[in-house]
Amino acid sequence: MNQKLARLKILTTVFVMLTSGRAWCDGMTNAPANMTDPLLDLFVKKGYVTQQEADQVKSEAEAMQTNNGAYLLPAQSKWKISQGIKGIELFGDVRLRYEDRAAEDPAGNQIDLQRLRYAVRVGLRGDLFDGFYYGLRVDTSANPRSPFVTMGTATASSSYYSGPFGKSQAGLNVGEVYLGWHPEEWVDLTIGKMPNPLYTSTMVWSANIAPEGFAERFKYPVGPAEFYATFGQFLYDDLNPNFASGGLGFNGLVGQQTDDIFMFAWQGGFNYQITTNLSAKVAGTLYNYIGLRQSTVNTYASLSPYYGDPYIGEGDYYLQGGTGAPGYSGFGTPSTFQGYGSVNYPLNQVGLNNLTVLEIPYEFTYRIFRPGLTARLFGDFAYNLDGGQRAEAAAAAYQAVQALTPTAIPHSFPAQKGDVKAYQVGVGIGSDDIVYGPTQGLVYGTAAPAHAWEVRTYWQHVEQYSLDPNLLDTDFFSGVENLQGIYVAAAYALTGDMICTFRYGHASRINPLLGTGGSGQDIPQINPINTFDIYQVDFTLRF
Repeated sequence: MNQKLARLKILTTVFVMLTSGRAWCDGMTNAPANMTDPLLDLFVKKGYVTQQEADQVKSEAEAMQTNNGAYLLPAQSKWKISQGIKGIELFGDVRLRYEDRAAEDPAGNQIDLQRLRYAVRVGLRGDLFDGFYYGLRVDTSANPRSPFVTMGTATASSSYYSGPFGKSQAGLNVGEVYLGWHPEEWVDLTIGKMPNPLYTSTMVWSANIAPEGFAERFKYPVGPAEFYATFGQFLYDDLNPNFASGGLGFNGLVGQQTDDIFMFAWQGGFNYQITTNLSAKVAGTLYNYIGLRQSTVNTYASLSPYYGDPYIGEGDYYLQGGTGAPGYSGFGTPSTFQGYGSVNYPLNQVGLNNLTVLEIPYEFTYRIFRPGLTARLFGDFAYNLDGGQRAEAAAAAYQAVQALTPTAIPHSFPAQKGDVKAYQVGVGIGSDDIVYGPTQGLVYGTAAPAHAWEVRTYWQHVEQYSLDPNLLDTDFFSGVENLQGIYVAAAYALTGDMICTFRYGHASRINPLLGTGGSGQDIPQINPINTFDIYQVDFTLRF
C-alpha cells in the first residue's frame, strides 16, 4: 500500500511539472492550458494505473497548482509596441572632443579657441508594414551644422549667471524626423527632416545637416552598373505670414509679402563594378533656389536673415574708418544699411542670389583582399553657373555701402567673376570591413569591428562665389569661402563600439582682394581669415 501511495505521489509531481510547463508556454501564446493530458490516458491503457488512480492524480495536481504560486504564469511585460511597427532600432552616439581652432587676419591678429566639447545623438528608426519606414533622432545642439556643446559654458547669452557646470547650453533638439515609403526595390520616397538623400561631400554640405522637405530616389541596374536618380525639394526658409496687410504689426506696420524659399536638387549618377576589386561612383547634381525676394524691392520687405539680398561676403574693416582690426568682420554690430546686412553682420554673408550650382562628386574604390584593405580616390567639383553675376552683385553692393558711410576708408575691388568654382581631391586607406563614402568611414564615426582603422586626407579649394555659404562644413575651414587647404584624419576602433579619431586642417585665403564670406558660428569675428588651423581629438561611443 505504501509503495502504491509513493508511486501516486511521484506521478502527481511529474504530472504537475509537465502540465505547469505546458500552461506557461500556452500562456505565452495566449492559449488556455488543457488539463486533460494524454499521458495519463496512456498510463491507464498500459495498465500502470487504474482510471480511479488517474482521476486522483489529476485532482491532486489541480489542487497543487491552485495553492502553489510557483506554478503561476509569469507577469507579462508592460512594454507594448504597435502592431503596425515591423521593426524598431535604437541608434546613436556619444562623442567627447578636445578641439583647438585658430584664425588669423591679414595683420596677424588672432583668435584661438581651445575647448572641451561633447555631443549626444539618440534616435529610433525601423520598418513599418507595406514598405513604409520611419526615423526620429534628437541632438544636444540647435546648430544644424554641429551637434557639439562646449563644456564650461554655464549660461546662455544673458546677464543671469547660473554658476559653473550649467546646463543652459545643452538641450534636446529634433535632429531628424521623417517617414518614408519603399514600395518597390527601385523607388524610395521620403518626407520630413531626413538624413541627406544626396550623394555629395563635406565640401558642399556639412555632414550634420538634415534637409527638410521631400526626396525621391530611384535606381535601375544594368549589368555591372546601377543607375540612380535623386530629387530633392527642400524647404529652405518658411517666411510666414506670406502676406499681411499694413497696420497689423508686421514690419513696423508696413505689412509683409513673402514667398517661402525652396532649394531644388536634381541628381543623376551611377555605380559601376569595373572588376571584382575595383568600383566607381559618379554623380552630377544641379541646385537652384526659388522664392528669393530682396528687402528693398518694394514696401513689402522680406525677412531676416535676408537670403534674397545680394551676398557680399566682405568684412567690416573699411567701414569702420580704420578703427577696427584689418580682419574685423563687424559681427555683432547693428547694421544701418537696409538690404545689405544679415544675421548680426553689417554686410550680407548668407545671400542666395545668383546661385545655380553644378556639383560632380566621384570616388574610385579598390579592395585589396589580402591583407584586407580598401583604398579610395575621391573628390568633388562644383561650379556656379551664375557666379559671374553673383560677383558683380557683391562688388556693386559693397560700393553702395561704402558710399553710404562718411567715415569709410575709400576701397573697392573689381568684380572677381572668375571666383566661381570649388574642388576637393583626396585619398584614403583603411580596413576592408568598413562602409566608406564622402561622409562615411571610421573618421566620420561609422560603425566598425574592433581594431579597424582608417587614414584619409584631401585638398580643398572653395572660391568666394562658388557655393551656398550656409551649407558649408564648419569643422573644416570654419564654414567660410575663399579658403583652400589640407585635411588629414586618422581613426582607430578600440573596440567594436569605441572609436578614437585625430583630425587636422590648415587653410589659407585664396584671393587677397576678397574677404572670406560665410556665417560660421565658431569664429565669426574675423573676415577675412588669412590662415586657419584646427586640431581635434575625438572619442566616440556608438550604439
